[in-house]
Amino acid sequence: MIRRTFIGAMALSLLPVVTTAHEFWIDPMDYIVPSEGALVATLRVGETFAGAEQSYLDRNFVRFDMQCGGTLEAVPGRAGDRPALNVAAPRDSLCVIIHQTRDYTLTYREWQKFVNFVEHKDFEGVLAEHAARGLPESGFVELYSRYAKSLIAVGDGAGADAEVGLVTEIVAEANPYTDDMTDGLPIRVLYDGAPRADAQVELFARPPEGKVEVTLHRTDAEGRVTLPVLPGYSYLADAVVLRPLEAQAEKDPVWESLWASLTFAVPE
Repeated sequence: MIRRTFIGAMALSLLPVVTTAHEFWIDPMDYIVPSEGALVATLRVGETFAGAEQSYLDRNFVRFDMQCGGTLEAVPGRAGDRPALNVAAPRDSLCVIIHQTRDYTLTYREWQKFVNFVEHKDFEGVLAEHAARGLPESGFVELYSRYAKSLIAVGDGAGADAEVGLVTEIVAEANPYTDDMTDGLPIRVLYDGAPRADAQVELFARPPEGKVEVTLHRTDAEGRVTLPVLPGYSYLADAVVLRPLEAQAEKDPVWESLWASLTFAVPE
């Protein structure tokens, strides 16, 4: 049984990455649960696969669902629940947990913080576009929202991930609990239902013992990339869209970021 305290990663051939952004993800207590077991997971915001726990607050999310064996159900809960997900597993299957936050805003007081974000997420041309639009280097606002998924195996864990209708999302194109992961986990990154070509995917990985490793990957023309994985490890994959907004008033957002994440584990 892979538990949250044994989430892990892998050594890739890429250089280490220094993270500067805050990710949002679904953090299961157990990635593999027995038949008639419980689905238990925490919502987290943080960096490098470590972050603060978020309560179940319906005012803070647009959608919080679980799709098990092809059946989509809303995640039940009461305001303030921690962990945010704590329900009986409805059936043996691959359960996909889905969470979409509400919109939030961030005001950039320092230009360098925006530069760091843009460069870290590799948003080509954004800094030049910012200048060309005549936008200020401080005091401007970004709108952002999060689109998280997590894969949990219940019983035999049979089933497949699929597109669930988020504006941006990461879809696993194999089942990490039942399929052969020797060659890695193939994923596809989508935006408005279409493949995101040449998109950066950040992979956070923590071994059973040791520090989290962070590596970068890129999708092909069809939005696909295969993430190398190892048995006994757990992973957080993250991909971010940044798009311009036309402000109608002085304090309106001028950029919008959409954060897609996927958590999963690979059995030993």
